[in-house]
Amino acid sequence: MKTMRGPALFLAQFAGDTAPFNTWPEITKWAADCGYIGVQVPSWDGRLFDLEKASQSKGYCDEFKGLAAENGVAVTELSTHLQGQLVAVHPAYDTAFDGFADSSVRGNPVARQAWAVEQVKMAITASRNLGIDAHATFSGALAWPYFYPWPQRPPGLVETAFDELAARWRPILDHAEDCGVDICYEIHPGEDLHDGITFEMFLERVNNHQRANMLYDPSHYVLQALDYLDNIDIYHDRIRMFHVKDAELNPTGRQGVYGGYQSWVDRAGRFRSLGDGQVDFGRVFSKMAQYDFDGWAVVEWECAIKHPEDGAREGSRFVRDHIVRVTDKAFDDFAGSGANDAANRKMLGIGE
Repeated sequence: MKTMRGPALFLAQFAGDTAPFNTWPEITKWAADCGYIGVQVPSWDGRLFDLEKASQSKGYCDEFKGLAAENGVAVTELSTHLQGQLVAVHPAYDTAFDGFADSSVRGNPVARQAWAVEQVKMAITASRNLGIDAHATFSGALAWPYFYPWPQRPPGLVETAFDELAARWRPILDHAEDCGVDICYEIHPGEDLHDGITFEMFLERVNNHQRANMLYDPSHYVLQALDYLDNIDIYHDRIRMFHVKDAELNPTGRQGVYGGYQSWVDRAGRFRSLGDGQVDFGRVFSKMAQYDFDGWAVVEWECAIKHPEDGAREGSRFVRDHIVRVTDKAFDDFAGSGANDAANRKMLGIGE
């Protein structure tokens, strides 16, 4: 068995225009001061990272890693959550998602998609240049407006959506194979890959591509009333990345999973800082250790109540307390009597 690495922190929710959150040296120093030994990098945030330069220059990547290392943290993974979302956008969401793209392609869905594909490919190349073998992203969504079958979905609608989604991602997955990098789709509401079944539908259409993998985040499963522990048992071979995030689902007579269009703080299902929600992380970390997950435990802070800096500091301690340092010996070794083939055969009564 293997021991996972951590704690690490996803920086997307912390990057900002004021110190220490607006420069790479300062934010990595702050993360280390919070108790983290790794950081996951939002590749779209130019205040912290130059994606184009990283995809072209190993020297830039070495310098980028070196600055982090001087502050005591490693670069765990790059993320293209925003760009990956734009690989597949239903027209109903064109306006909402346009802000994720470069201004030069806004208002032009075809150009925006091409830009997004190139962005994800650059991030995969940059991951290789950084010596990283896993990459975090979203799948995007074409079928999401139709997730509830009312009115009745016409035959073939969902199948066509997933055929198209796979066709858009297949060249990116092949590029990831060339770079030796796993693409880890965060299984997430709002994406066509939002649960295990939809991941399997996609996987079938990309011919079980070995680079199509999962980012496991139990909080999104709590909010769907999905068994997040069984999910590890089923998909552990494909889980290559781990967001440590908590959530709670407290349905009432007024609202349930869908939330009644309420703000996050007023929803029956909402994200919480680590330890304040309902995820049984003791069992989650145990299962991850059981299945030899040796990637990073990355805190993704999202909470409608607690201050982010408090959530970050508490999160690093929480992960340290939950990482399972796996054993290198059996607990009952003290009672071993020694054995060989002859002794085993004698114990079974099967002769010499």
